[in-house]
Amino acid sequence: MRSQEKSSTTYLEFEDNSLLIELFGSQESNLKLLEKELPVIISTRGNRVMIQGEEENTRLAGTVLASLYLRLQEGKSLDTTDVITALRHAAEKESHDEVFLTTKRRVITARSRQQAAYIQCLKENELVFAEGPAGTGKTYLAVAYGVEMMLAGQMDRLILSRPAVEAGERLGFLPGDIREKVDPYLRPLYDALHDMLPLEQVTKKLAVGEIEVAPLAFMRGRTLSDSIIILDEAQNTTEVQMKMFLTRLGNNSRMIITGDLSQIDLPKETPSGLQEAMTTLKGVKGVGYVSFSERDVVRHPLVSKIVRAYEHKKSSH
Repeated sequence: MRSQEKSSTTYLEFEDNSLLIELFGSQESNLKLLEKELPVIISTRGNRVMIQGEEENTRLAGTVLASLYLRLQEGKSLDTTDVITALRHAAEKESHDEVFLTTKRRVITARSRQQAAYIQCLKENELVFAEGPAGTGKTYLAVAYGVEMMLAGQMDRLILSRPAVEAGERLGFLPGDIREKVDPYLRPLYDALHDMLPLEQVTKKLAVGEIEVAPLAFMRGRTLSDSIIILDEAQNTTEVQMKMFLTRLGNNSRMIITGDLSQIDLPKETPSGLQEAMTTLKGVKGVGYVSFSERDVVRHPLVSKIVRAYEHKKSSH
């Protein structure tokens, strides 16, 4: 048993012992994570848990454990990200469970206040810019929204694009057929699709053109109607490329543009098309903006710390 002088103590008792190993985590890793993040001291004996610390922190820890236990009772899985998400929800004193997107393979619920705002923004605007660090769900939620709209029959096509900046968009110089040429740059988009649709449906929809995954260069000269069009890694577009992409918007279509302005891979003298577009279109009706920060990272908690460390280094120079 671990102990310390306490200002408050919260006691919990769980009925189903079979869920406690997963609730507590391997070698009590989930409990140790809560102890570190709040901080509190958590002691266990059988199916009883004692939480010691400042009153607000013990209350939060108890709320988190209770919500995670309920998640396990519902047959859902539990990992480190879920612990961090539950902690964020409890700390914000509000639930985002009513803000969700539905795909074939899963219901995707907002994991933070900003994700909830992002989903709402997607539903209210024809063009949405989402900017912020990796791990905040910008692209994943955009793809989920596109899949939901297509499955509901509100859009005919889902088009996913990225600038192949590493190859300077000169794909003809790469070996292999067109799929082999572009796959390395578009793999994260395929990964998101496979998380939301069965493999056979992804394959079929790609074959008939209901889903299209293509580099930005392939968008030139097209008008895209009745489509959800997503541009990922948009910080690596030039001003000319961004204007070209924006003017592809056709009737009954929506565009979602995501990127991270701290990860620009363009030559230093080349301005980012994402930054220029967000400034130019500020205040235009029908255009929405969502900005994420390292606080919104929902991947492994270490990712948030890595982002924070780099931002600190950048601001100290």
